[in-house]
Amino acid sequence: MRKTLIALMFAAALPTVAMAMPGGEGPMGPRHGGEHHGRGDAPYSQLDLTREQRQQIGKLMGEQMHERKQLVDKYLEKLPAADQKALKDEIAARHEKTQKDIRALLKPEQQKRFDEMQKQRAERKAEWKEFKDWKAQKDQKAQ
Repeated sequence: MRKTLIALMFAAALPTVAMAMPGGEGPMGPRHGGEHHGRGDAPYSQLDLTREQRQQIGKLMGEQMHERKQLVDKYLEKLPAADQKALKDEIAARHEKTQKDIRALLKPEQQKRFDEMQKQRAERKAEWKEFKDWKAQKDQKAQ
């Protein structure tokens, strides 16, 4: 369940980081073009940032997201199990609603691509879980 919370928090903060990311190949994979495609309301779009500045801002925002996740985890662990579950369930429900709302805004061809992206994300998540389980077993055997 903790991994789910981390994934949800990451997914919720991803759009902020993605807007600050430069075009080209980044830590999250290739980007389309590198411009914001007419999104004049994107953060820092009026500052005429260089590629290096966008990369540095993206890095800072990623660090902030990671630190925020650690802080939330720190206090979440102090909650009783029932409150932890309730919070995680609420976060999951809000995330699912947002995903449905986003999908509803898309054109049919975009919805198809969105669904493919969601499927790929789920596959990567399952692979990561499998790896972490394998690593935990390996570490236990080493002890």
